[in-house]
Parts: sequence; C-alpha cells; structure tokens
Amino acid sequence: MTTIDTDLAAYCDAHRDAYLQELKAWIAIPSVSADPAYRDDVRACCERLVERMRAIGLDARVLETAGNPLAFGEWLGAPGAPTVLIYGHYDVQPADPIELWETPPFEGHVRDGKIYGRGAVDDKGQVLMHVAAIEAHMRTRGRLPINVKVVVEGEEEIGSPNFDAALERYRDLIRADVAVISDTAVFSEDVPSLTTSVRGLVHWEVTVHGPADDAHSGYYGGILANPIEALARIIAGLKDAQGRVTVPGFYEGVPELDAHTRREIAKLPYDEAREAAQLGVPELVGEPGLLPLERNWFRPTLECNGIYGGYQGPGAKTIIPSFARAKISARLVGSQDPARVRAIVADAILAASPPGVRVEVESGGEVPAVVLERDHPAAQAAGRAMHAGFGAAPVYIGTGGSIGPVASFDRILKIPQVMIGVGLPDDHIHAPNEKFNLSQFFGGIVTMTALYDELAKA
Repeated sequence: MTTIDTDLAAYCDAHRDAYLQELKAWIAIPSVSADPAYRDDVRACCERLVERMRAIGLDARVLETAGNPLAFGEWLGAPGAPTVLIYGHYDVQPADPIELWETPPFEGHVRDGKIYGRGAVDDKGQVLMHVAAIEAHMRTRGRLPINVKVVVEGEEEIGSPNFDAALERYRDLIRADVAVISDTAVFSEDVPSLTTSVRGLVHWEVTVHGPADDAHSGYYGGILANPIEALARIIAGLKDAQGRVTVPGFYEGVPELDAHTRREIAKLPYDEAREAAQLGVPELVGEPGLLPLERNWFRPTLECNGIYGGYQGPGAKTIIPSFARAKISARLVGSQDPARVRAIVADAILAASPPGVRVEVESGGEVPAVVLERDHPAAQAAGRAMHAGFGAAPVYIGTGGSIGPVASFDRILKIPQVMIGVGLPDDHIHAPNEKFNLSQFFGGIVTMTALYDELAKA
C-alpha cells in the first residue's frame, strides 16, 4: 500500500477546517459563465485564484482570452523533474431552479458530512484540492518535487468556446509533460477509481416552421401540417424500438469492447434495479445485449434534450403553432468523427422532413472522444496516490460525460493525461443541492499531495 509522507499528512490534517472555510468563500462567488449578468463575479473569482496561488509561492497571473480569463500559476524550481499541468475550471452552472435548493446555492452550507453549494464539487472543491496539496508541499518542505503549471478556466460550463484558441496563444507558456484533470467522479464512495475515457459531444437545434402565425385549429385544422407533429415524427425516427440510432453511418468508428474490459465492468458492484429506483424510473433501457455501464461509458448516444412549440400556458388554446423547436445532442466514442456525425444527422433530419413544413438545422460542437493510457507511468502514479488518499487501489472506469479540454490537450498539446477526480455519482452536479462529501474532499487533498511525490518517482 502506498502511503503519504507523515509530515505532509499532518499538514493536510491540521488545515482541514481552513480549507473548508476557503471552499465556502469560493462558493460564495457566483461565477456563472452562462449569464452575462455575472461577468464581474466570474473575473473576481479568477483574480481570487491568482492571488491564492501567489500566496502559496507560485508565479501567478491572469491570462486574457477572447472570453473569460484563465487563472494561471507556475512553479519551475525542480530542474530535471517532469512538468505537470493541472487543469480545472472556476466557472459554475446557473443555480436555477433556486426554489429547489434546501439552502442558498452560493453560501456553502455543511450538513451531514457534506458541503452544499453551486460549484462545491464541480469544480471549485476539486481545484482547491490541488491548491491545498501545493501549499502542503511548499509549507512543509519549501519546494515541490515536480514542476507545476496550473490552468483554471472560466468557460468550461459553456463548452470552453475560447479554450482552444487560448491554448494556441499560450502554447509555450502552458507546455508540460503531462496533464492532470480533477473534474470527474469515482465509481462510488467505497470504490476509488480513475477515469480513462470520456465521450465526445456534438449538438443540433432543429426548427420546424409551419404557418407564418399561429393558426386557428378549427379554421385550418386538416389543411395545415402541424409543426409539433412533424418534429415529433422526425425525432422519433432517429431511433428504432430498441434504442439504436437509425442514421446511416452513425456507428462508423464505434469499437467493440474486448472481453477483458467487459469482464472488468461486470465485476463492478452495480445494481441495475437499484440504479433505476434511485433515478425514479421503472427500469433501465438501451441497446439489447449490452451491460448498462457498457452502454453508459462506451457506446454513443443520440438524445433529445429539449422540445418546445405552441401554447404552454394554463387552460386551452386551440391553435396550430407556427413553429416547433428541439435541441438534440450526441455523445461519441472511439474514432467517431464529430464533424461527420454533425453532418449525417443533420442530413437525416432534413431528409425526414414531411410535406407542408420547412425544417432548419443548426449544429455545433466538435468534441471528439478520448481514451487515456492506463499503463502510462503517470496513470500508475495516480493509482498509487489514490491508494494513499483512500486506502484502496483504484479500479478503471469510463465516463459518459464530455470534458472539452481533455480533447484539447490531446489534440493541441499532444501530451498524456490523467483524470483523477474524486466526486461521487450522487453529487447533483448541474442540479439543485450540488454537494461534495467532506470525506471525498479531504481524501482528495491527501491524494493530490501524494500524487506530486508519486509523479516525481515515476
């Protein structure tokens, strides 16, 4: 079993309350990147991070981008040692709907061994784990065992639209040997894990146009095509009854899982019925013949994320609406080409357009799937560090989500990466009552503190 240096462990333990109070203060800054009304708060959060990094001995500054700034810090006092790039994000999702929060979202309330607040785990708490780890080394030893560069962005929650350009602009400044990302979850509280794959992402907005204005359904019903019905048929036709996508060529580049990986998945303590009950559904569904976790981590999806059309108010309003609109997204795996998937799905939607309506498709997103090397020395170092932080060797898992910067580091910087997050699946990220278990938070600080020593050895 890997253990952490006793002096470092003692420092982490002695400063638990200070780090908890600091996380509360970070949560109190409503750095919502999606809403322009919070622009000043977003910048204030970035500047606070820069000040904090300076206080622990990093050369830190604000890096401007075409959008929200990056908080950047570096310590390069270990010649000959590897340079590690630590990535996280300081922006958060909107707190809506506010009325569903049990406590105010931007206050950081602690109850039952958890801290609740927007950004608690996604991603302010996980960024703070690294700040605390760096501080532990600097205050205990006066130096780090590796060279460190920290990049914390402010647009991850809106798809990192300016991150690629910033990487290109600051390529020489940000260059490193390996990237460490702490923006993921473990399999469960008693099963520490390292994420080794993320799915890619593309999306579409489909608008079906009917009459120029809402039309009286009595006067015009039977002679006008209904945009809502047309949109419903188009969406329903994108999948068959078993949930398999019907778009020709959609599965090109999707790999078949090897027997070893399937056996690893089958060994995980996953209760399908319990998962369904916790999600409030009668049962889990999907492509037949595949394990639920296999579908969730290693198969592509095509989902309708939202649909709108016609009258939404109380009572009845008998109309044929003038338009209907839907938002659709796909999660990609393997070598699926995002640009190609965008095009073929758009073509399939247009080809399915029924008579009497006009269909428009707008598309966006170009995030490819990424698979990380689990046998890379940095990944093995991360496994040992997690053993030190949580008392058990981690398993390897995938994630159904997408993290744009992971693809950016892979494509632009071309460096190996380690995803070593410690959130939990029930943390309610992007939802009311987001939380971070304090056992995970403090265990994560110990893990990251140990990680730097393990990376130096690797």
